[in-house]
Amino acid sequence: MSREAELIAAMTPLIADLAEDGNGAVALAGSRGKGWSDAQSDFDFRVYADAYRGPEARQTTAWRRFDTALRGLQAEGIRMDGVWMRRYAGVQRDLDSWLAGIIVPKSFEWTIWGYHLPTDLASQQIIADPRGLLAGWKQQLAQYPEALRASVLRQYMDILRYWARDYHYESKVVRRDLVFLVGLTGKLANAILQTVFAFNRVYYPGDGWNLPMAAELERLPPDFLQRMTVILEPGHGLDRWQRQRTELIGLIADLEAMIAA
Repeated sequence: MSREAELIAAMTPLIADLAEDGNGAVALAGSRGKGWSDAQSDFDFRVYADAYRGPEARQTTAWRRFDTALRGLQAEGIRMDGVWMRRYAGVQRDLDSWLAGIIVPKSFEWTIWGYHLPTDLASQQIIADPRGLLAGWKQQLAQYPEALRASVLRQYMDILRYWARDYHYESKVVRRDLVFLVGLTGKLANAILQTVFAFNRVYYPGDGWNLPMAAELERLPPDFLQRMTVILEPGHGLDRWQRQRTELIGLIADLEAMIAA
């Protein structure tokens, strides 16, 4: 048994026991759930239940057992921050909205572009699922929802069209307003990636591995990976921000043409 398998086997019953009935559903998300982990990846455990031991979960015996094991792993150099405790009802409510094309924005400090529930549920590795609800969610997400696709394309293409045509962007380039330009570059890069994944009916991967995963998509603008890299690494020279803006506007135009075709 690999060290990863040993760790999962040891932690699963401790995590499941945090549920009020001691039988929570456990999953592994993040890059390990997606199958894109490397030596830098941590262990992103999720636990799902109707309710948790308490009233204060962190003061319970079950939590102390989990926390002791967690600290032991951390002492070995294993990257694991804790576990995200979620309620079935809340997840189902949010999922129903996403499936209907209503994006439910949630921001956490550990995300850059917000938390995307369909990505999490569709890609997570199910470890324990006593009621079959996690498998049911995966089944609901087996095909990319068309209502969600339309909503994502509309929202992010509106952002891209606006900035491709707005004179404020050109003004900031002329002024070399670096803070603005760095922030806008990130915003537009995210909008482009959201668009290409939705267009291909593939769930946006989240904050990590975006470009390598985009490279595997079937339909992309010409030379997409190379062009995105040039945009994100504009190099040197006094004209680099103008070159970056020109590249972005050109890529946005190709996205519009690809969607319209």
